[in-house]
Amino acid sequence: MTRPQISPERSLRRDTMAVLAHAPTDRIVACLAALDIPAHETARPPENGLVMVRGRIGGDGAPFNLGEASVSRAAVRLASGEVGFGYVLGRDGEKARLIALCDALIQNAHFREEIERAVIAPLREEQAAARARQAAETAATRVDFYTLVRGEN
Repeated sequence: MTRPQISPERSLRRDTMAVLAHAPTDRIVACLAALDIPAHETARPPENGLVMVRGRIGGDGAPFNLGEASVSRAAVRLASGEVGFGYVLGRDGEKARLIALCDALIQNAHFREEIERAVIAPLREEQAAARARQAAETAATRVDFYTLVRGEN
């Protein structure tokens, strides 16, 4: 079964949302503070809710309801008409609003490169460095087991 092709713009938005969802709220605020943010309005104020988390038996078996997770969502509309949406696990409405703002800005050709350079790229680098640091710490605790074979038969 082949997957449908995803447009480059949709792929960019998906990758951007992944970076923002894993970034701390204060880091997003700090990165956006250096930019001249255009006029925008809140299309949907931040709100909290629940989503059902589904799992699969054995990873690929029959689906089942694992439980509920709290989420926050928001929507922002730029004066130029682009609408951005932000969803985040947990109850951080401000983070959902900031993600929605970045989503709207990344859709606008005028702001796309600036958001990528000033917000997404630094956050992506920080996350990659944190993953590398964690991998190095994990590798330091690795134990190789081996068996000595005695020369007797």
